[in-house]
Amino acid sequence: MGDIALRPATPADAGAICRIYNQGIEDRVATLETELRTPTERRAWLAARGPRHPVIVAESGGEVVGWASLNAFNPRAAYDHVADLSVYVERGWRGRGVGRRLLERLVALGRELGYHKLVLAAFPFNRAGIALYERCGFREVGVYREQGRLDGRWVDTVVMERLL
Repeated sequence: MGDIALRPATPADAGAICRIYNQGIEDRVATLETELRTPTERRAWLAARGPRHPVIVAESGGEVVGWASLNAFNPRAAYDHVADLSVYVERGWRGRGVGRRLLERLVALGRELGYHKLVLAAFPFNRAGIALYERCGFREVGVYREQGRLDGRWVDTVVMERLL
């Protein structure tokens, strides 16, 4: 794990971010998204983000092996100090500490950017993800029952938060 470097994402990372995100969509472990993305769409997504919503990547040997982002939680001004987060790790790198490094950096960025709280939603069957979030100081605050439909069935999401 010593050769993992974290850095801000650039437009050149759009293809790798797209590939890793699509793995998360296909594997049905990390998102309610069902439509695969394209590098062009991810490039536009990156370009549309402001300084309070950074995207970072984890890189090893010049290859992007994971990415993470702080996202707008709600457009209302009262929520300006709350960010939603995303963490995605390339299939072959899962379970090797990349997600933890990315999540720890998001927490630090959240503090640097003046956020009061970070929130996320995870699938209850993603035990590894929930365990990671708990190890990094997040706590479960509830479950949205039948929050979305994946492959013709309703799925719940666990809501978690961390006060900074």
